[in-house]
Order: sequence, then structure tokens, then C-alpha cells
Amino acid sequence: MSALLTNSDPVEELGSLCADLARRAKVASGALAQVPTAAKNRWLLASAAALELRAGELLAANAKDVAAAPGFGLNAAAVDRLALNPKRIAAAAEGLRQVAALPDPVGEVREATQRPNGLQVLKVGVPLGVVFFIYESRPNVTVDAAALCVKSGNAVILRGGKEALHSNTALHSLLSDELTRCGIPADAVQLVPTTDRQAVGYLLSMNSYIDLAIPRGGKSLIQRVAAEAKMPVLKHYDGVCHVYVDGAADLAMAERIVVNAKCQRPGTCNAAESLLVHAGVADVFLPQIARALAAQGVELRGCPETRRRVPTVTPATDDDYRTEYLGLVISVKVVANLAEAVAHIGTYGSHHTDAIVTRDLNAARAFTQQVDSAAVVVNASTRFNDGFELGLGAEIGISTDRFHARGPCGLRELTTYKYIVTGDGHVRE
Repeated sequence: MSALLTNSDPVEELGSLCADLARRAKVASGALAQVPTAAKNRWLLASAAALELRAGELLAANAKDVAAAPGFGLNAAAVDRLALNPKRIAAAAEGLRQVAALPDPVGEVREATQRPNGLQVLKVGVPLGVVFFIYESRPNVTVDAAALCVKSGNAVILRGGKEALHSNTALHSLLSDELTRCGIPADAVQLVPTTDRQAVGYLLSMNSYIDLAIPRGGKSLIQRVAAEAKMPVLKHYDGVCHVYVDGAADLAMAERIVVNAKCQRPGTCNAAESLLVHAGVADVFLPQIARALAAQGVELRGCPETRRRVPTVTPATDDDYRTEYLGLVISVKVVANLAEAVAHIGTYGSHHTDAIVTRDLNAARAFTQQVDSAAVVVNASTRFNDGFELGLGAEIGISTDRFHARGPCGLRELTTYKYIVTGDGHVRE
């Protein structure tokens, strides 16, 4: 990687740096597309071992970022996303091993047909090419993104936030060392060596080299990328996720799910931000869940019907139901029935992750059919909308778009396909 640049570097130098990164990534992507699966898996397993072996080095680098976090205005949830610990490093290593164990989507025959005239037609998985990945805070995402891109045959340019610079630099160095040892081009994984925000703009304009941009972070970052990118963007804007407790819910189960969905990691995009409760169980469930959430330090903001049952709840505004809090706050509304719950989600949700708790099979079926979200969950926490938890090994992001991928994006979502047509002297009449 080039020497670290600062925000004071001349515009010409910054533009040249970005162009060089993009060109090198394009060259590396061509070579990487030909790398056999065994070599990619060797790199993944070697990187997993290196993460565990060099954990002390990574934790020391991360400690510098965590110490500097208050100077960047990071709140407690953001510091939690930034922090590494032995458990998170071990989870990142396990994610690498899971990606190694997954089928390689490159060269996968997705469809095979033979036409009446004898032509053989194959639909075969191929890499996208070069991915520009822009993300904030969470340094473990550096590992996930690199793993998924390399296994799917894509070169990746990583641009982490300034608040995680030391952590990301240490992680990139480790991954790059293992690439070289495994005979894979080092430029297959590059880290943008500057904190200057203009670098993002330069790279987003380089659609002749970069095939896909993926922003992962706050809404303002994603909006900027979507507005400036000259290449396709894989994204979601908000994670306004709901849990609906149906009239036929097991209330003990509902309490466990709501507390987990809100509190297990409140700063993530798949944490619950809104609770909907069927009027038929509200008298019993609302006081019960209010106590459980208060014990976790959660502030409830509720509708008049919620406050009638739990007077200590803060009145909710219309904006509260549209807010991704990313912290220990949740909006609450009592609904008359499932149809009202679905309508509320359609009005205020972000098409990310929405859950129902119910013992009524018909209610579960109606909810999954009518709620238009990337993931719809029955009797489980919204926190399961995650690539690792859904068997993708890891994820590079969650998409709420309808093209070209939706939900957690893993290996297959980082590929496209081409048709291979084989004849025996065929000509078209």
C-alpha cells in the first residue's frame, strides 16, 4: 500500500493515487478471475490463522482508534461498533473458515440446456470485476469484505472510516501478507491510503475500472455514494426494523425476541427500532415488556394506547416511527390487528427486516406474504438477518433494492453470469 496521505495533499496527487488504485485493481481482477478455488481457500484459511496468531497486534492497533473515538464525536453505540476484542477476532476468523467451506460461485453452472437444433447453452457464474467498498466504524467488516470479494473472484478497494484507520491498516497488512504467500495478486485487496473524503468522489467517478460500489454506514454516506457513483450501487438506506407481537403470540417468547432484537447489539442495522403490539394482548404484554426493556436501559416512546397501559412511556411523535435510533430507544404502537401492523410497517419501515411473533400459522403466512422487506422473520429475532447467521459465511452488506441482489449479500451476490454457447458448425438460418 502507498504511504498514508493526509487531507493537505494536493488535488493532483490525490487524483493520481485514486486512478492508480483503480487501475491496479482492474489488472488484479483479471488475474484473480483465473485463480483456482483451492488457492483462494488456502488464503482464507491462512488469513484465519493469522488473525488468531496476530490478535495482540490487531488489538493494539484497535486500542488507538478506540482511544481517539471521542475526538471524532462517536457515541457509545458507535464505539461498540468500532471496538475489537478477542471474541470478535475469533468470530472474524471463523467467518473466513466458513467462506472457505462454501461452494465457489465462479464457474458454477447455473443452468444447462440443449436447444432442439443441438446447441448447448450454459449459464455460468463469473465475477463482477472490481468492487469499491466504502464503510464506517466496524473494522471486522474489512475481513468480511476481503474474504467475500476474493472468494468470488473480485478485486476490492477498501475505504474505511477515519475513526478505524489504525485497525483497518493492520488488518489490511495481515490480509495482504497472506495473499502474497498464497500466490494471489496483492492488489486484489487494496486499502485507500488517505482519510481525505475527496478520494471517495474520485473513485466513484471511475466506472471504467470499478464495476460496483457498496456503501455500508450511515444514511448520509449511502446517499452521497448513490448520488455520485457512475457505476451500480448495492445499498440500503435505513434499518427501521419492526417486531409485531400478534394476538396469538407466546408472550414469554415475544419478550425474549423483543429484548434480543433491541438490545443484543442496538447499533446494528438489523436491530429492532419499533414494536407493534396487538390490542388483544397489550394489557398483559406492554407492562411486561416495558419492565424487561427498562432493565436493559431502553427508553420507550409510545402511542396514546401504549401510554394508557404504561403511563411512564414517553409520547411518540410521527418521526419516532420513522427513526433508526441505533441505540437504546424503541418506538411502540398498539394495533388493532395484523392488517394494521402490516400497514404501519409499509408506511414507516425501510424494507429491511421485520418480524412477527405468533402461534397462528395463518397469521404468520399472511405476514410473510404481505410485508415487503428483504427479510421477513417468524418467531425469531430481527438480528438473524445477517450473512453469518444465514449461512453465507459473512456478508458485504444488506440490500433493500430489487436489482441485482436483495437481503444479505454474500458470494453469489458478488457474481453475475455469462452464457457459453457450444455448437458443431451451427449457423443460423
